Amino acid sequence: MENFITLTIIDRNNVEHSIQAPTDMNLNLMELAKMEGHGVKGECGGMALCATCQVYIESNHTLPEQSEAELDMLDQAFFVQDNSRLGCQIYLRPELDELKVRIAPEQD
Repeated sequence: MENFITLTIIDRNNVEHSIQAPTDMNLNLMELAKMEGHGVKGECGGMALCATCQVYIESNHTLPEQSEAELDMLDQAFFVQDNSRLGCQIYLRPELDELKVRIAPEQD
């Protein structure tokens, strides 16, 4: 389908979900994961202020460089790994077709 990509989101129960996502609506990964009901909170609404949308990138995609705000938030977050990103900072674009992410454990 034109203007759609396929993503795989692995939830906290280790279940893989293949999702068709539009690339023409300026959605980010956090918004998609919330709409699909995969346990992402996104408490700050996508402002890179809470890390409740942290994911681990499990595919070999080249993503946009992390902003200072994202780096600062990840510096304070729990369960951060080398492949950690904030879902709110990853906008759904055609070049992300077949992106695979794992939702990070919940922070208490």
